[in-house]
Amino acid sequence: MAAPRTPYDAVLAAARDVTKLDCALDAELLGAALLGSVYAVARRDRAGAVREFVGDFLGATARRRAAATTTIRKVFASLVPDAPGADAVRAGAHAPAWSAQLGRVRPTGSYAYGDIYGDQTSYLATFAYEDSEAGGPEHAVVALIDHNSGITKDAFVGGPAERILSRVREMCAADEFTWFREEDPARLRAEVSRHLRITDELSELPGHGSIATDRALVGARLALLPQPPATSVESKPADPLPAEKRTALVREFLASPAAMRFQLHDVPEADLASLHFCLNLLFDHAASLPDADPMRWSPAVAELFLLDWVHRCAVLDMDDAAMLPRVVRAWAAHASALRGLPEAAARQTDTAIEHMIPEFARLYATGERRSPTTAAITRLITDDVDPQDPEALGAWIDANRQRLFDESN
Repeated sequence: MAAPRTPYDAVLAAARDVTKLDCALDAELLGAALLGSVYAVARRDRAGAVREFVGDFLGATARRRAAATTTIRKVFASLVPDAPGADAVRAGAHAPAWSAQLGRVRPTGSYAYGDIYGDQTSYLATFAYEDSEAGGPEHAVVALIDHNSGITKDAFVGGPAERILSRVREMCAADEFTWFREEDPARLRAEVSRHLRITDELSELPGHGSIATDRALVGARLALLPQPPATSVESKPADPLPAEKRTALVREFLASPAAMRFQLHDVPEADLASLHFCLNLLFDHAASLPDADPMRWSPAVAELFLLDWVHRCAVLDMDDAAMLPRVVRAWAAHASALRGLPEAAARQTDTAIEHMIPEFARLYATGERRSPTTAAITRLITDDVDPQDPEALGAWIDANRQRLFDESN
């Protein structure tokens, strides 16, 4: 077989047996997988790249009459109905009987489940064809939202829907750290679509998932759910926590059993500056996360903070570094109590933080994860130079000019 001359020829070669498939669902899965290669290689606006490719493909193949060509054209048009020319695509004269069922599905259920810490939420929606024999079995769309990164980390279409739903119910019932509920379909559409748009803009996709191969079909199914209210379609960034709210939360914390347990309710005056500096770091880190909730702590959030963010974004002196792990353990315990998490969940977070402390100390000592800015400020402080003193700063730069040059090259 000769090598394909264009990307469109490559698609047609891969879809040459599409008419031999058993049902519309199989054809839609094949079509989504083919478009997934376009989605995967795009470097920005991945969904837009797929839409543009489908429009170009439909234009380039408009005069071709082979059954496989007219069928895959119909599949692409059903998956990406807003692509240029999609509304004009018609089934060919020799189209399979199932082609009339492409996209002809109705929602049959919507659910959500996730971990009690709030790190991740999975949304599950089920769909059935008007004609299950020609269309295919009832199937499920599952999307995993990661609240620490703010993206749709994975999404796939699978079936039978009842088997997937039963497994999820059983998993959640057997795990005290998970929850399960029926979900409003409009909210499901809004949440998954919002996070998918962020994923679409990533320069690199999350690995080991079906986000690329199933993205087009996931989007087509989401479009069949009720339209969310206009106010919920786009989520505005959270406003910075007002100073008075921070102060109230700190006061509540310092009077809490968790602060007393870790002896933070009455620290020596010499340690007060480090204590409040560390507490402010917790708020600053929360503000850097998509949901900006300073009371949401988990082993995953603690790891992001102690082993990554604080080294890149903060300058700690030795007193701060000694104080910070104790503050994190106490704050996480306090937050878990306020949120009503089970004691086992709070204990798991505390144990995880305790295990992170040696690595936190090592990273602080080596400075290997410091950003260039924090590294420079740390060096200034180590050399007893006030960054706010222009004369002292200029003298330090002159004395260290060669070292700074060597480190930047």
